[in-house]
Amino acid sequence: MIKNIIKIHPNDNVLVALADLQPGQTVQWEGKEYPVTEAIPAKHKLAIRTFEPGDAITMYGVLVGKAKSRIPAGGALTTFNVQHATNTYAQANKQMNWQAPAVDRWQARSFMGYHRADGKVGTANYWLVIPLVFCENRNIQVLEEALVNDLGYKRRHTYQRQTQELIEMMQAGKTVEDILQADLQSSLAEHAKPRLFPNIDGVKFLAHDGGCGGTRQDAQALCGLLAGYITHPNVAGATVLSLGCQNAQVCLLQEEIQKRDPQFAKPLYVLEQQKIGTEESLISQALRQTFAGLMLANANVRRPAPLSKLTLGLECGGSDGFSGISANPAVGYTSDLLVALGGTVILAEFPELCGVEQELCDRCVDTDTAARFSSLMQAYSQSAIAVGSGFDMNPSPGNIRDGLITDAMKSAGAAKKGGTSPVVAVLDYPEPVTQPGLNLLCTPGNDVESTTAEVGSGATVVLFTTGLGTPTGNPIAQVVKLSSNTALARRMPDIIDINTGTVIDGEETIEQAGARILDYIIQVASGEQEVSAVRHGQDDFIPWKRGVSL
Repeated sequence: MIKNIIKIHPNDNVLVALADLQPGQTVQWEGKEYPVTEAIPAKHKLAIRTFEPGDAITMYGVLVGKAKSRIPAGGALTTFNVQHATNTYAQANKQMNWQAPAVDRWQARSFMGYHRADGKVGTANYWLVIPLVFCENRNIQVLEEALVNDLGYKRRHTYQRQTQELIEMMQAGKTVEDILQADLQSSLAEHAKPRLFPNIDGVKFLAHDGGCGGTRQDAQALCGLLAGYITHPNVAGATVLSLGCQNAQVCLLQEEIQKRDPQFAKPLYVLEQQKIGTEESLISQALRQTFAGLMLANANVRRPAPLSKLTLGLECGGSDGFSGISANPAVGYTSDLLVALGGTVILAEFPELCGVEQELCDRCVDTDTAARFSSLMQAYSQSAIAVGSGFDMNPSPGNIRDGLITDAMKSAGAAKKGGTSPVVAVLDYPEPVTQPGLNLLCTPGNDVESTTAEVGSGATVVLFTTGLGTPTGNPIAQVVKLSSNTALARRMPDIIDINTGTVIDGEETIEQAGARILDYIIQVASGEQEVSAVRHGQDDFIPWKRGVSL
Protein backbone atom coordinates (compact mmCIF):
# COMPACT_ATOMS: atom_id res chain seq x y z
CA MET A 1 0.00 0.00 0.00
CA ILE A 2 1.32 3.43 -0.99
CA LYS A 3 1.75 5.77 1.98
CA ASN A 4 0.56 9.38 1.89
CA ILE A 5 3.06 10.59 4.53
CA ILE A 6 6.53 9.72 5.79
CA LYS A 7 8.59 10.54 8.86
CA ILE A 8 12.22 10.64 7.78
CA HIS A 9 13.97 10.32 11.17
CA PRO A 10 12.59 9.06 14.51
CA ASN A 11 13.44 12.40 16.19
CA ASP A 12 11.63 14.54 13.61
CA ASN A 13 8.66 16.63 14.67
CA VAL A 14 7.23 17.01 11.15
CA LEU A 15 5.86 14.63 8.57
CA VAL A 16 6.39 14.91 4.79
CA ALA A 17 3.30 14.69 2.60
CA LEU A 18 3.78 12.13 -0.19
CA ALA A 19 0.43 13.14 -1.70
CA ASP A 20 -1.84 16.18 -1.43
CA LEU A 21 -3.51 16.29 1.99
CA GLN A 22 -6.87 17.98 2.62
CA PRO A 23 -8.25 19.68 5.76
CA GLY A 24 -10.26 17.27 7.87
CA GLN A 25 -8.27 14.30 6.64
CA THR A 26 -6.51 12.06 9.18
CA VAL A 27 -3.14 10.50 8.39
CA GLN A 28 -1.42 7.66 10.21
CA TRP A 29 2.22 6.94 10.92
CA GLU A 30 3.45 4.04 13.06
CA GLY A 31 0.12 3.59 14.83
CA LYS A 32 -0.47 7.27 15.57
CA GLU A 33 -3.13 9.43 13.96
CA TYR A 34 -2.56 13.04 12.92
CA PRO A 35 -5.50 15.24 11.87
CA VAL A 36 -4.79 17.60 8.95
CA THR A 37 -6.00 21.14 9.68
CA GLU A 38 -5.20 22.80 6.35
CA ALA A 39 -4.37 21.88 2.76
CA ILE A 40 -0.82 20.54 2.49
CA PRO A 41 0.52 19.92 -1.03
CA ALA A 42 2.61 16.85 -1.74
CA LYS A 43 6.28 17.35 -0.75
CA HIS A 44 5.41 19.90 1.93
CA LYS A 45 5.56 19.36 5.69
CA LEU A 46 2.90 18.78 8.33
CA ALA A 47 3.43 19.74 11.98
CA ILE A 48 2.83 16.80 14.31
CA ARG A 49 2.53 19.12 17.31
CA THR A 50 1.83 22.76 17.94
CA PHE A 51 4.86 25.02 17.47
CA GLU A 52 5.11 28.32 19.30
CA PRO A 53 7.36 31.14 18.01
CA GLY A 54 11.01 30.14 18.46
CA ASP A 55 10.33 26.40 18.72
CA ALA A 56 12.81 24.15 16.94
CA ILE A 57 11.76 22.25 13.82
CA THR A 58 13.58 19.00 13.17
CA MET A 59 13.96 16.96 9.97
CA TYR A 60 16.50 14.23 9.19
CA GLY A 61 17.18 14.34 12.93
CA VAL A 62 18.73 17.83 12.72
CA LEU A 63 17.54 21.41 13.28
CA VAL A 64 16.25 22.82 9.97
CA GLY A 65 14.36 25.89 11.19
CA LYS A 66 12.45 27.65 13.92
CA ALA A 67 8.83 28.73 14.06
CA LYS A 68 8.31 32.44 13.32
CA SER A 69 4.69 32.28 14.39
CA ARG A 70 2.34 29.77 15.94
CA ILE A 71 1.84 26.63 13.84
CA PRO A 72 -1.03 24.41 14.96
CA ALA A 73 -0.68 20.64 15.02
CA GLY A 74 -1.74 19.37 11.60
CA GLY A 75 -0.82 22.67 9.97
CA ALA A 76 1.53 23.32 7.06
CA LEU A 77 5.08 24.63 7.36
CA THR A 78 5.62 27.61 5.04
CA THR A 79 8.06 30.46 4.48
CA PHE A 80 5.62 32.66 6.41
CA ASN A 81 5.74 30.67 9.65
CA VAL A 82 9.25 29.10 9.53
CA GLN A 83 12.69 30.68 9.38
CA HIS A 84 16.09 29.11 8.64
CA ALA A 85 18.06 27.94 11.67
CA THR A 86 20.86 25.47 12.35
CA ASN A 87 22.77 24.24 15.37
CA THR A 88 26.25 25.47 16.11
CA TYR A 89 28.98 22.93 15.48
CA ALA A 90 32.46 22.17 16.70
CA GLN A 91 35.43 20.46 15.17
CA ALA A 92 35.35 16.84 16.17
CA ASN A 93 37.11 13.57 15.68
CA LYS A 94 34.66 10.87 16.58
CA GLN A 95 36.10 7.65 15.24
CA MET A 96 33.61 6.02 12.91
CA ASN A 97 32.95 2.33 12.86
CA TRP A 98 31.58 2.48 9.35
CA GLN A 99 29.62 -0.54 8.26
CA ALA A 100 30.38 -0.80 4.56
CA PRO A 101 27.61 -2.34 2.45
CA ALA A 102 28.07 -5.81 0.95
CA VAL A 103 29.65 -5.53 -2.50
CA ASP A 104 30.17 -9.20 -3.46
CA ARG A 105 27.88 -8.67 -6.45
CA TRP A 106 30.32 -6.17 -7.99
CA GLN A 107 33.72 -7.45 -6.81
CA ALA A 108 34.50 -9.16 -10.11
CA ARG A 109 32.94 -6.43 -12.27
CA SER A 110 34.93 -4.02 -14.41
CA PHE A 111 34.20 -1.25 -16.87
CA MET A 112 35.70 -0.59 -20.28
CA GLY A 113 37.69 2.62 -20.01
CA TYR A 114 40.52 4.65 -21.51
CA HIS A 115 43.77 4.06 -19.62
CA ARG A 116 46.11 7.04 -19.19
CA ALA A 117 49.86 7.24 -18.57
CA ASP A 118 49.34 8.49 -15.00
CA GLY A 119 47.38 5.36 -14.05
CA LYS A 120 43.94 6.98 -14.19
CA VAL A 121 41.14 5.56 -16.34
CA GLY A 122 38.62 7.65 -18.26
CA THR A 123 35.03 6.82 -19.05
CA ALA A 124 35.27 8.78 -22.31
CA ASN A 125 37.92 10.10 -24.71
CA TYR A 126 37.67 13.79 -25.64
CA TRP A 127 39.93 16.40 -27.20
CA LEU A 128 39.72 19.90 -25.72
CA VAL A 129 40.08 23.30 -27.38
CA ILE A 130 40.45 25.94 -24.66
CA PRO A 131 40.85 29.74 -24.58
CA LEU A 132 43.01 31.12 -21.77
CA VAL A 133 41.05 34.37 -22.00
CA PHE A 134 37.64 35.45 -23.27
CA CYS A 135 39.35 37.44 -26.07
CA GLU A 136 39.96 34.11 -27.82
CA ASN A 137 36.33 32.95 -27.71
CA ARG A 138 35.68 33.97 -31.30
CA ASN A 139 38.69 31.99 -32.51
CA ILE A 140 37.42 29.03 -30.50
CA GLN A 141 34.10 29.38 -32.33
CA VAL A 142 35.88 29.52 -35.69
CA LEU A 143 37.73 26.29 -34.85
CA GLU A 144 34.49 24.65 -33.78
CA GLU A 145 32.84 25.54 -37.09
CA ALA A 146 35.86 24.20 -38.98
CA LEU A 147 36.22 20.91 -37.09
CA VAL A 148 33.03 19.53 -35.64
CA ASN A 149 30.91 18.82 -38.70
CA ASP A 150 33.55 17.31 -40.97
CA LEU A 151 34.95 15.12 -38.19
CA GLY A 152 31.49 13.65 -37.59
CA TYR A 153 30.74 15.20 -34.18
CA LYS A 154 27.99 17.61 -35.20
CA ARG A 155 24.53 16.42 -34.28
CA ARG A 156 21.93 17.29 -36.91
CA HIS A 157 18.71 18.59 -35.39
CA THR A 158 15.48 18.57 -37.37
CA TYR A 159 14.21 21.82 -35.84
CA GLN A 160 15.27 23.48 -39.08
CA ARG A 161 12.77 21.25 -40.83
CA GLN A 162 10.08 22.58 -38.49
CA THR A 163 11.00 26.13 -39.50
CA GLN A 164 10.70 25.13 -43.16
CA GLU A 165 7.23 23.72 -42.46
CA LEU A 166 6.16 27.03 -40.93
CA ILE A 167 7.55 28.99 -43.89
CA GLU A 168 5.65 26.74 -46.29
CA MET A 169 2.43 27.22 -44.30
CA MET A 170 2.79 31.02 -44.36
CA GLN A 171 3.51 31.01 -48.09
CA ALA A 172 0.40 28.88 -48.58
CA GLY A 173 -1.71 31.57 -46.93
CA LYS A 174 -2.21 29.96 -43.50
CA THR A 175 -3.32 32.23 -40.63
CA VAL A 176 -1.56 32.97 -37.35
CA GLU A 177 -4.04 30.64 -35.64
CA ASP A 178 -3.18 27.89 -38.12
CA ILE A 179 0.51 28.39 -37.35
CA LEU A 180 -0.06 28.22 -33.58
CA GLN A 181 -2.09 25.01 -33.90
CA ALA A 182 0.28 23.32 -36.36
CA ASP A 183 1.44 19.79 -35.54
CA LEU A 184 5.07 19.89 -36.61
CA GLN A 185 7.31 16.91 -37.23
CA SER A 186 9.12 15.51 -34.20
CA SER A 187 12.64 16.79 -33.68
CA LEU A 188 15.39 14.21 -33.71
CA ALA A 189 19.14 14.51 -33.28
CA GLU A 190 21.67 12.36 -35.06
CA HIS A 191 25.25 12.67 -36.24
CA ALA A 192 25.33 14.31 -39.65
CA LYS A 193 28.40 12.29 -40.70
CA PRO A 194 30.15 9.17 -39.40
CA ARG A 195 33.06 9.81 -37.04
CA LEU A 196 36.44 10.05 -38.71
CA PHE A 197 38.07 9.01 -35.40
CA PRO A 198 35.96 6.20 -33.92
CA ASN A 199 37.83 6.08 -30.59
CA ILE A 200 37.36 9.78 -29.84
CA ASP A 201 34.01 10.78 -28.35
CA GLY A 202 34.21 14.39 -29.41
CA VAL A 203 36.09 17.67 -29.66
CA LYS A 204 34.91 20.06 -26.95
CA PHE A 205 35.31 23.84 -26.83
CA LEU A 206 35.42 25.38 -23.35
CA ALA A 207 34.54 29.02 -24.00
CA HIS A 208 34.31 31.20 -20.87
CA ASP A 209 34.31 34.85 -19.79
CA GLY A 210 37.44 34.82 -17.59
CA GLY A 211 41.21 35.08 -17.86
CA CYS A 212 41.62 38.83 -17.55
CA GLY A 213 40.07 41.91 -15.98
CA GLY A 214 39.40 40.20 -12.65
CA THR A 215 41.63 39.53 -9.69
CA ARG A 216 44.89 37.62 -9.96
CA GLN A 217 43.25 34.98 -7.74
CA ASP A 218 40.52 34.56 -10.37
CA ALA A 219 43.17 33.97 -13.05
CA GLN A 220 45.00 31.44 -10.86
CA ALA A 221 41.77 29.58 -10.08
CA LEU A 222 40.80 29.55 -13.76
CA CYS A 223 44.18 28.10 -14.73
CA GLY A 224 43.79 25.48 -12.02
CA LEU A 225 40.34 24.53 -13.30
CA LEU A 226 41.52 24.34 -16.93
CA ALA A 227 44.52 22.26 -15.84
CA GLY A 228 42.06 19.95 -14.11
CA TYR A 229 40.25 19.45 -17.42
CA ILE A 230 43.44 19.00 -19.45
CA THR A 231 44.80 16.37 -17.02
CA HIS A 232 41.38 14.73 -16.63
CA PRO A 233 41.24 11.00 -17.43
CA ASN A 234 38.39 11.62 -19.89
CA VAL A 235 40.66 13.91 -21.96
CA ALA A 236 43.18 12.71 -24.57
CA GLY A 237 44.85 16.07 -25.20
CA ALA A 238 44.20 19.77 -25.73
CA THR A 239 44.71 22.80 -27.93
CA VAL A 240 45.05 26.05 -25.94
CA LEU A 241 44.66 29.53 -27.43
CA SER A 242 46.29 32.45 -25.62
CA LEU A 243 46.11 36.10 -26.60
CA GLY A 244 49.35 36.85 -24.78
CA CYS A 245 48.76 39.83 -22.50
CA GLN A 246 46.03 38.41 -20.22
CA ASN A 247 46.23 37.69 -16.49
CA ALA A 248 45.86 33.93 -17.07
CA GLN A 249 49.34 33.46 -18.49
CA VAL A 250 50.52 30.25 -20.13
CA CYS A 251 53.10 29.78 -17.38
CA LEU A 252 50.32 29.72 -14.76
CA LEU A 253 48.50 27.00 -16.70
CA GLN A 254 51.71 24.99 -17.04
CA GLU A 255 52.38 25.27 -13.29
CA GLU A 256 48.89 24.02 -12.50
CA ILE A 257 49.29 21.11 -14.91
CA GLN A 258 52.55 20.13 -13.21
CA LYS A 259 50.86 20.22 -9.79
CA ARG A 260 48.30 17.69 -11.00
CA ASP A 261 50.51 15.52 -13.19
CA PRO A 262 54.29 16.01 -12.83
CA GLN A 263 54.90 13.45 -15.61
CA PHE A 264 52.30 14.97 -17.94
CA ALA A 265 52.55 13.20 -21.28
CA LYS A 266 49.40 14.07 -23.24
CA PRO A 267 49.56 16.02 -26.49
CA LEU A 268 49.22 19.72 -25.61
CA TYR A 269 49.43 22.50 -28.19
CA VAL A 270 49.61 26.13 -26.98
CA LEU A 271 49.27 28.96 -29.49
CA GLU A 272 49.69 32.66 -28.68
CA GLN A 273 47.93 35.00 -31.09
CA GLN A 274 50.07 38.08 -30.40
CA LYS A 275 53.18 36.09 -31.34
CA ILE A 276 51.73 34.26 -34.36
CA GLY A 277 50.10 37.30 -35.95
CA THR A 278 47.12 36.97 -38.26
CA GLU A 279 43.94 35.10 -37.47
CA GLU A 280 44.45 32.93 -40.54
CA SER A 281 47.91 31.87 -39.37
CA LEU A 282 46.61 31.13 -35.87
CA ILE A 283 43.63 29.09 -37.04
CA SER A 284 45.60 27.20 -39.69
CA GLN A 285 48.29 26.22 -37.18
CA ALA A 286 45.67 25.26 -34.57
CA LEU A 287 43.85 23.08 -37.10
CA ARG A 288 47.01 21.24 -38.12
CA GLN A 289 48.11 20.59 -34.56
CA THR A 290 44.66 19.59 -33.37
CA PHE A 291 44.22 17.17 -36.27
CA ALA A 292 47.61 15.61 -35.55
CA GLY A 293 46.66 15.28 -31.88
CA LEU A 294 43.42 13.55 -32.82
CA MET A 295 45.32 11.05 -34.92
CA LEU A 296 47.46 10.21 -31.88
CA ALA A 297 44.50 10.09 -29.48
CA ASN A 298 42.52 7.77 -31.72
CA ALA A 299 45.06 5.00 -31.04
CA ASN A 300 43.73 4.64 -27.48
CA VAL A 301 40.96 2.05 -27.16
CA ARG A 302 38.72 0.97 -24.28
CA ARG A 303 40.15 -1.75 -22.05
CA PRO A 304 38.88 -3.37 -18.83
CA ALA A 305 39.43 -1.45 -15.60
CA PRO A 306 38.41 -2.14 -11.97
CA LEU A 307 35.49 -0.18 -10.53
CA SER A 308 37.96 1.37 -8.07
CA LYS A 309 39.11 3.59 -10.96
CA LEU A 310 35.72 5.35 -11.10
CA THR A 311 35.30 8.83 -9.62
CA LEU A 312 31.73 10.01 -9.06
CA GLY A 313 30.67 13.62 -8.74
CA LEU A 314 27.47 14.15 -6.75
CA GLU A 315 25.17 17.01 -7.72
CA CYS A 316 21.57 18.13 -7.33
CA GLY A 317 19.61 20.85 -9.06
CA GLY A 318 15.97 21.80 -9.32
CA SER A 319 15.47 19.90 -6.06
CA ASP A 320 12.02 19.22 -4.62
CA GLY A 321 10.58 17.89 -1.38
CA PHE A 322 11.14 14.31 -2.55
CA SER A 323 14.82 14.73 -3.51
CA GLY A 324 16.02 14.10 0.03
CA ILE A 325 13.76 11.08 0.44
CA SER A 326 14.31 9.14 -2.79
CA ALA A 327 17.00 10.28 -5.25
CA ASN A 328 19.60 11.63 -2.81
CA PRO A 329 19.55 8.69 -0.37
CA ALA A 330 19.62 6.26 -3.30
CA VAL A 331 22.68 8.05 -4.70
CA GLY A 332 24.13 7.97 -1.18
CA TYR A 333 23.85 4.19 -1.15
CA THR A 334 25.53 4.07 -4.57
CA SER A 335 28.30 6.26 -3.14
CA ASP A 336 28.79 3.85 -0.24
CA LEU A 337 28.95 0.90 -2.63
CA LEU A 338 31.62 2.56 -4.76
CA VAL A 339 33.68 3.61 -1.71
CA ALA A 340 33.49 0.01 -0.44
CA LEU A 341 34.84 -1.07 -3.85
CA GLY A 342 37.81 1.31 -3.54
CA GLY A 343 36.38 4.08 -5.74
CA THR A 344 36.21 7.83 -5.24
CA VAL A 345 33.25 10.12 -4.55
CA ILE A 346 33.05 13.94 -4.54
CA LEU A 347 30.35 15.74 -2.52
CA ALA A 348 30.31 19.49 -3.19
CA GLU A 349 27.90 22.46 -2.91
CA PHE A 350 29.00 23.83 0.49
CA PRO A 351 25.97 26.16 0.90
CA GLU A 352 23.91 22.97 0.77
CA LEU A 353 25.82 21.39 3.64
CA CYS A 354 24.63 24.11 6.01
CA GLY A 355 22.98 22.41 8.95
CA VAL A 356 24.83 19.10 8.69
CA GLU A 357 28.31 20.45 9.47
CA GLN A 358 28.56 18.60 12.78
CA GLU A 359 27.74 15.25 11.21
CA LEU A 360 30.34 15.77 8.49
CA CYS A 361 32.97 16.97 10.99
CA ASP A 362 32.30 13.84 13.03
CA ARG A 363 32.78 11.70 9.91
CA CYS A 364 36.17 13.20 9.04
CA VAL A 365 39.07 10.76 9.36
CA ASP A 366 41.14 13.16 11.52
CA THR A 367 40.99 16.53 13.24
CA ASP A 368 42.94 18.33 10.51
CA THR A 369 40.38 17.27 7.91
CA ALA A 370 37.50 18.35 10.17
CA ALA A 371 39.24 21.68 10.85
CA ARG A 372 39.66 22.39 7.15
CA PHE A 373 35.99 21.68 6.45
CA SER A 374 34.94 23.92 9.33
CA SER A 375 37.29 26.70 8.20
CA LEU A 376 36.11 26.65 4.58
CA MET A 377 32.44 26.59 5.60
CA GLN A 378 32.85 29.51 7.99
CA ALA A 379 34.87 31.59 5.51
CA TYR A 380 32.30 30.99 2.77
CA SER A 381 29.40 31.84 5.07
CA GLN A 382 31.08 35.03 6.30
CA SER A 383 31.89 36.17 2.76
CA ALA A 384 28.21 35.78 1.85
CA ILE A 385 27.10 37.76 4.90
CA ALA A 386 29.64 40.49 4.13
CA VAL A 387 27.83 41.35 0.89
CA GLY A 388 24.35 41.20 2.38
CA SER A 389 23.54 37.61 1.52
CA GLY A 390 23.84 34.32 3.41
CA PHE A 391 23.34 30.58 3.13
CA ASP A 392 19.72 31.10 4.18
CA MET A 393 19.13 32.67 0.74
CA ASN A 394 20.20 29.52 -1.10
CA PRO A 395 16.80 27.89 -1.77
CA SER A 396 15.43 28.94 -5.17
CA PRO A 397 11.78 29.85 -5.81
CA GLY A 398 11.33 26.39 -7.33
CA ASN A 399 12.82 24.73 -4.23
CA ILE A 400 10.49 26.69 -1.96
CA ARG A 401 7.44 26.02 -4.10
CA ASP A 402 8.12 22.30 -3.80
CA GLY A 403 8.58 22.18 -0.05
CA LEU A 404 12.24 23.11 0.63
CA ILE A 405 11.50 26.25 2.59
CA THR A 406 14.82 26.72 4.47
CA ASP A 407 18.43 26.17 3.45
CA ALA A 408 18.96 23.73 6.32
CA MET A 409 15.95 21.70 5.20
CA LYS A 410 17.34 21.61 1.67
CA SER A 411 20.85 20.86 2.91
CA ALA A 412 19.87 18.00 5.19
CA GLY A 413 18.39 16.20 2.19
CA ALA A 414 21.14 17.22 -0.25
CA ALA A 415 23.88 15.82 2.02
CA LYS A 416 22.31 12.36 1.74
CA LYS A 417 24.03 12.03 -1.64
CA GLY A 418 27.30 11.51 0.24
CA GLY A 419 26.13 8.31 1.91
CA THR A 420 27.59 7.31 5.27
CA SER A 421 31.28 6.59 4.65
CA PRO A 422 34.13 8.53 6.33
CA VAL A 423 35.28 11.85 4.86
CA VAL A 424 38.86 11.19 3.73
CA ALA A 425 39.72 14.68 2.44
CA VAL A 426 38.38 18.24 2.18
CA LEU A 427 39.33 20.16 -0.97
CA ASP A 428 39.17 23.84 -1.82
CA TYR A 429 38.22 24.84 -5.37
CA PRO A 430 39.81 23.92 -7.81
CA GLU A 431 42.01 21.32 -6.06
CA PRO A 432 42.17 17.80 -7.53
CA VAL A 433 41.02 14.63 -5.82
CA THR A 434 43.95 12.42 -4.84
CA GLN A 435 42.46 9.96 -2.33
CA PRO A 436 39.88 7.23 -2.83
CA GLY A 437 36.82 7.49 -0.62
CA LEU A 438 34.45 10.36 0.13
CA ASN A 439 35.91 13.82 -0.61
CA LEU A 440 34.27 17.16 0.19
CA LEU A 441 34.88 19.92 -2.39
CA CYS A 442 34.15 23.59 -1.70
CA THR A 443 31.90 24.86 -4.50
CA PRO A 444 28.76 26.98 -4.73
CA GLY A 445 25.35 25.36 -4.93
CA ASN A 446 24.85 26.71 -8.46
CA ASP A 447 24.28 23.60 -10.60
CA VAL A 448 26.63 24.35 -13.48
CA GLU A 449 29.41 26.01 -11.45
CA SER A 450 29.44 23.06 -9.06
CA THR A 451 29.30 20.39 -11.78
CA THR A 452 32.07 22.20 -13.67
CA ALA A 453 34.19 22.19 -10.50
CA GLU A 454 33.58 18.52 -9.65
CA VAL A 455 34.69 17.44 -13.09
CA GLY A 456 37.70 19.75 -12.88
CA SER A 457 38.67 17.96 -9.65
CA GLY A 458 38.47 14.59 -11.36
CA ALA A 459 34.89 13.28 -11.51
CA THR A 460 34.58 10.97 -14.50
CA VAL A 461 30.81 10.48 -14.13
CA VAL A 462 28.38 12.83 -12.36
CA LEU A 463 25.16 11.71 -10.66
CA PHE A 464 22.74 14.64 -10.82
CA THR A 465 19.46 14.39 -8.89
CA THR A 466 16.50 16.62 -9.68
CA GLY A 467 12.90 16.92 -8.61
CA LEU A 468 11.81 19.70 -10.94
CA GLY A 469 13.90 18.86 -14.01
CA THR A 470 17.05 20.43 -15.46
CA PRO A 471 19.02 19.63 -18.63
CA THR A 472 22.47 20.38 -17.12
CA GLY A 473 25.42 18.51 -18.64
CA ASN A 474 29.19 18.79 -18.94
CA PRO A 475 31.56 18.83 -21.93
CA ILE A 476 33.71 15.83 -20.90
CA ALA A 477 31.92 13.86 -18.15
CA GLN A 478 28.66 11.98 -18.52
CA VAL A 479 26.04 13.61 -16.29
CA VAL A 480 23.44 11.01 -15.27
CA LYS A 481 20.13 12.68 -14.47
CA LEU A 482 18.01 11.05 -11.74
CA SER A 483 14.42 12.11 -11.02
CA SER A 484 13.14 12.11 -7.46
CA ASN A 485 9.58 11.41 -8.54
CA THR A 486 7.84 9.38 -11.22
CA ALA A 487 5.73 12.31 -12.44
CA LEU A 488 8.88 14.16 -13.52
CA ALA A 489 10.30 11.07 -15.25
CA ARG A 490 7.08 10.81 -17.26
CA ARG A 491 6.83 14.55 -17.98
CA MET A 492 10.47 15.05 -19.08
CA PRO A 493 11.64 11.62 -20.31
CA ASP A 494 14.05 13.23 -22.78
CA ILE A 495 16.33 14.54 -20.00
CA ILE A 496 15.86 11.91 -17.27
CA ASP A 497 18.06 8.80 -17.30
CA ILE A 498 16.96 7.08 -14.08
CA ASN A 499 13.72 7.34 -12.12
CA THR A 500 14.02 6.94 -8.34
CA GLY A 501 10.40 7.91 -7.81
CA THR A 502 9.98 4.17 -7.45
CA VAL A 503 11.09 4.65 -3.82
CA ILE A 504 8.25 7.13 -3.21
CA ASP A 505 5.83 4.84 -5.04
CA GLY A 506 6.75 1.94 -2.74
CA GLU A 507 8.06 -0.20 -5.62
CA GLU A 508 11.71 -0.22 -4.58
CA THR A 509 13.87 0.31 -1.50
CA ILE A 510 16.63 2.89 -1.34
CA GLU A 511 19.19 0.05 -1.39
CA GLN A 512 17.62 -1.52 -4.48
CA ALA A 513 17.58 1.83 -6.27
CA GLY A 514 21.20 2.50 -5.28
CA ALA A 515 22.32 -0.88 -6.63
CA ARG A 516 20.43 -0.23 -9.87
CA ILE A 517 22.21 3.12 -10.22
CA LEU A 518 25.64 1.49 -9.85
CA ASP A 519 24.80 -1.04 -12.58
CA TYR A 520 23.78 1.84 -14.83
CA ILE A 521 27.01 3.74 -14.08
CA ILE A 522 29.06 0.73 -15.21
CA GLN A 523 27.22 0.74 -18.54
CA VAL A 524 27.73 4.49 -18.95
CA ALA A 525 31.41 4.28 -18.01
CA SER A 526 31.90 1.53 -20.59
CA GLY A 527 30.36 3.54 -23.42
CA GLU A 528 27.41 1.16 -23.63
CA GLN A 529 24.81 3.72 -22.55
CA GLU A 530 24.50 7.31 -23.80
CA VAL A 531 23.01 9.64 -21.20
CA SER A 532 20.48 12.30 -22.12
CA ALA A 533 22.85 15.23 -21.55
CA VAL A 534 25.35 13.76 -24.05
CA ARG A 535 22.58 12.96 -26.50
CA HIS A 536 21.41 16.60 -26.40
CA GLY A 537 24.94 18.02 -26.60
CA GLN A 538 24.48 19.73 -23.22
CA ASP A 539 28.02 21.05 -22.65
CA ASP A 540 27.55 23.44 -19.72
CA PHE A 541 30.81 24.97 -18.45
CA ILE A 542 30.96 27.89 -15.99
CA PRO A 543 34.13 28.52 -13.97
CA TRP A 544 33.47 29.81 -10.44
CA LYS A 545 34.86 33.26 -9.67
CA ARG A 546 35.64 33.34 -5.97
CA GLY A 547 33.03 35.94 -5.19
CA VAL A 548 29.74 34.97 -3.64
CA SER A 549 27.69 32.51 -5.61
CA LEU A 550 25.30 30.37 -3.63
